[in-house]
Amino acid sequence: MQTKQYPFYLQATVVLFGLILVVYVMNSLADILVPLAFAAFIAILLNRLCNRLIRAKVPQIPAIIISMFIAVIVIAGLFYFLSSQIISFGDTLPTLKAKFAHITADLKVWIFQHFGIDTHKQVQFINGAMKSSKSLVGKTLNTVLGTLSIIFLIPVYVFLMLLYKTLIVNFLFEVFSEENSAQVAEILQETKAAIQSYIIGLLTETLVVAIMNSVALLLLDVPYAILIGVIGALLNLLPYIGGLVAIALPVLMATVTHDGYGTQLGVIAAYLFIQFIDNNILVPRIVSSKVQINALISIVVVLLGNSLWGLSGMFLSIPFIAVLKIIFDRIDDLKPWGKLLGDNIPTRSKAHIWQLRRSNAPAQNDTPTS
Repeated sequence: MQTKQYPFYLQATVVLFGLILVVYVMNSLADILVPLAFAAFIAILLNRLCNRLIRAKVPQIPAIIISMFIAVIVIAGLFYFLSSQIISFGDTLPTLKAKFAHITADLKVWIFQHFGIDTHKQVQFINGAMKSSKSLVGKTLNTVLGTLSIIFLIPVYVFLMLLYKTLIVNFLFEVFSEENSAQVAEILQETKAAIQSYIIGLLTETLVVAIMNSVALLLLDVPYAILIGVIGALLNLLPYIGGLVAIALPVLMATVTHDGYGTQLGVIAAYLFIQFIDNNILVPRIVSSKVQINALISIVVVLLGNSLWGLSGMFLSIPFIAVLKIIFDRIDDLKPWGKLLGDNIPTRSKAHIWQLRRSNAPAQNDTPTS
């Protein structure tokens, strides 16, 4: 039976409304979907360790618990290190606050001398900015509270996903017809490998950047160099904004604790050099080599993820689009979209090839007339 072909504008309209519906649902159910997405990525990351324990004759439930316990120990160790550094930083906070107040007073005098704005108007401007930032503080507090609730919810999801992974995989195989089983198996295998490689690459990049940041700040004699270096590496996970804040923190610390501007310039130069190494060596070879997504799509997807789910969306956007590319590359009708997402640049344009064929067609079709 011949299938009915609908006009392109009708197909495009249906696809557009479908995308709008999907985005609306994802935005409305963000509180449910975000923890599930993080749990799915963590479960895939821990699945390799869990399988090794099971192959070592460890029962499934103890293997899952041991895998999660190891992950919790690593995360708790990181938080303990950061908290101990923060407590040490808090001991010198009064001294830093007094020095910062002195610098602020000098800055007010400089602004008055060069721009004619008296200190009273400067204080009014600062107070107005503080009042306008109350709503931002409230949103940040809500985000922190939401994150705390997610922290207690994600382990439950991870445990259940690892426990029922066979059931989930069997469901995916049974949903599709039997002739597509090979494609489904290939998609699942490559999706798992891509997510595992991406997260491991991201953690490796963060560790290397943290070491480089800390060493640079120690050589420049910036107080709490290790704490600021680790925080800068964690902020580097957030595109655009994270990098700016990561540079601003050591510059502010150097301004408060050192006279002159030599240390600040050294910090800026060191961080720019580290960013150059990160963007041109670490990311292409460690992270981007695992997830073959071109730079244009990466930037657009990260911004869309931020608009949809905020910071969580920025982090989840790249592995999500990598999964989509794996699916697109396995379906004939969607292969052009998979090529669009990838970073393989064609050497010749198909439009150019088509023009050459068109220009050569009359010469090839000419026949001698009698």
